[in-house]
Amino acid sequence: MARIVNKMSSLRVTRPFERLSLRPSHRSRGAQIHARSITSSSIARAASYSHPSSVDDSEVAHFDKLASTWWDIHGSSRLLHLMNPLRHDFIKSCLSSQYPSSGRMRYLDVGCGGGIFTESAARLPDTGKVLGIDPSKEGIAVARRHARQDPLVQQPAPLRDEEASAAAQEGPEPRLTYLQTSIEHLPVPRSVDEQYDVLTLFEVLEHVSHPAAFLRVCFPFVKPGGWIVLSTIARTWTSWLTTKVVAEDLIRLVPRGTHDWAKYINEPELREWFEAQPGWGRTRAQGVVYVPGLGWKEVRGGESLGNYFFGVRRSDAEDR
Repeated sequence: MARIVNKMSSLRVTRPFERLSLRPSHRSRGAQIHARSITSSSIARAASYSHPSSVDDSEVAHFDKLASTWWDIHGSSRLLHLMNPLRHDFIKSCLSSQYPSSGRMRYLDVGCGGGIFTESAARLPDTGKVLGIDPSKEGIAVARRHARQDPLVQQPAPLRDEEASAAAQEGPEPRLTYLQTSIEHLPVPRSVDEQYDVLTLFEVLEHVSHPAAFLRVCFPFVKPGGWIVLSTIARTWTSWLTTKVVAEDLIRLVPRGTHDWAKYINEPELREWFEAQPGWGRTRAQGVVYVPGLGWKEVRGGESLGNYFFGVRRSDAEDR
């Protein structure tokens, strides 16, 4: 109980978050800092950085220690395994809001960890290529070992006729690839063919110190008409109680230190930020709540409570 009281005291004295200026302003510096249009402890902090690294060594060390449990469905990653079907459902809802893809889907899973989503995406019948990246050496090693157990994800995806000629010259790409790297060090695509239909950031943003700069680095990897799809946690009293007090301190569902409440981002903050970015703007959101014994459930309006999915579409070339 003393630990909980101390945490509540620390939350009360948390300083207001800096404002991320989206447009030039002639107001005084003091007025800008106290403006409330966007007040995220995460998006806001990136305002003065051009391309800071998204890699936090302490976060990488933390998840390196957990790497051996990535595929233990009863371990610390249990909730991620239970959430994975909802990830696919949300992606389908995003893609169904536009015209069907003319080719096989290309996925870039940023912060893939041990490959829970990455590997499942590679098994989809319409998948052409999945690339999973993560700075964790141990996590990528676990992902590669587990993928070797399934011959399907080791094979190239079936090719359409127009794709087969290019593959004959350059050789077919593997269906699933893992790289130990960060998005900042991944070569930027040189053409639309090298870009991705879906870039995923599942349970990543709440571990990034400068998310605005991080998200901008992700932009050129998404093809026109493609989506950034993520899941993260709203910065609310409910999320503090469930993710910090209950999950970490009381029932030890995840190890202590897994989450930093100050890095959580509210859905309106994320939506308003994306709406101000040129070439982006069509967004979707879906709140989800974990119900013990039943798993994750979609809850309308649940994005204002805690965990939620968020998708944003890059405009087609002709829309710009």
